[in-house]
Amino acid sequence: MTHTVLVTGGSGYLACHLIKQLLERGDTVHTTVRRLANQDKLRPLQRLQADHPGRLRMFEADLLQRGSFDAPMRGCSIVYHVASPFMLPEKIKDGEREMLQPALEGTQNVLASVDRTTTVRRLVLTSTVGAIFGDYIDVMSMEQQTLSERYFNTSSKLDNNPYHYAKVCAEKEAWRVCEEQDRWSMVVLNPGLILGPSLTPASESGSLFLLDEMLRGVFFYGVPDLSLTTVDVRDAAYAHIQAAHTEAAHGRYILAEKQMISFLDIARIIRTVHRRSWLLPRNRIPGWLVRIVGPWFGLTQQYIRNHLGIRFRIDNRRSVEELGVTYRPVQETLIDQYHSWAAER
Repeated sequence: MTHTVLVTGGSGYLACHLIKQLLERGDTVHTTVRRLANQDKLRPLQRLQADHPGRLRMFEADLLQRGSFDAPMRGCSIVYHVASPFMLPEKIKDGEREMLQPALEGTQNVLASVDRTTTVRRLVLTSTVGAIFGDYIDVMSMEQQTLSERYFNTSSKLDNNPYHYAKVCAEKEAWRVCEEQDRWSMVVLNPGLILGPSLTPASESGSLFLLDEMLRGVFFYGVPDLSLTTVDVRDAAYAHIQAAHTEAAHGRYILAEKQMISFLDIARIIRTVHRRSWLLPRNRIPGWLVRIVGPWFGLTQQYIRNHLGIRFRIDNRRSVEELGVTYRPVQETLIDQYHSWAAER
């Protein structure tokens, strides 16, 4: 059975993969972009339009403009609210303006349109594991030191990891609005760092920026003992569709591999295919040295204390058992991401 659906932020890294999979399953897709005149951003969507004539419509919408999503949402039964800025902490200059306002007010505006659009029956909201924990050390206080959907991040603030704080505020607001009505249901997905091949060369995704720096050789001298929770972008897109169409789906779902992966292991995997493998780090920087030089690279002493050397398990059983997600090997994700990156150069 096919549907007419809305994907917000269609030019984004995850959203573009989601739109591709929706079109391939036969859905008619409405999507929003900030500016229809931005051809670099629209080119991947235009290719999808050509591949699926008449089934992808683009609308201009602003997360901070009330009523901006009414027209794109008209006639849709499912809304995938993916749009929200993601920046690495050291890149954020104004947490309220760059993170909180678009995340919280944007979610409020999208949900107001959902309330006004009587055809909508389900909202799938893209959150993040950062809405579950603030710093890695927070997970050490969780049951069995395992990341679980049962928890909400209580440590992040505007002046300490504003991206996570903004996503917590947006998700809690979405649950509040959802619980005040009974016409539509909501499922929230909490992905780890999303990696894998990009369909959007103009993407500003923080996850792509992070790997781009490594692939370009910025860390050839070594990397600190830091690890990541990760999910393949294609698996994350599939999980969104499953969340929309699995009637029993409810609550929050972590999207991430059960095991974290270190920066050094990422480099080891990509080195097998990188055409200039010498650019990739082979050494781990000692902790004492990270504490000395870290601030020069935007790492505060608090960040270093709360992340360096900390690893935890991830409970992803709900996504596997209830949404049917089969996580592809991280080696495949990283190698595909490298080939996608290399093809643009």
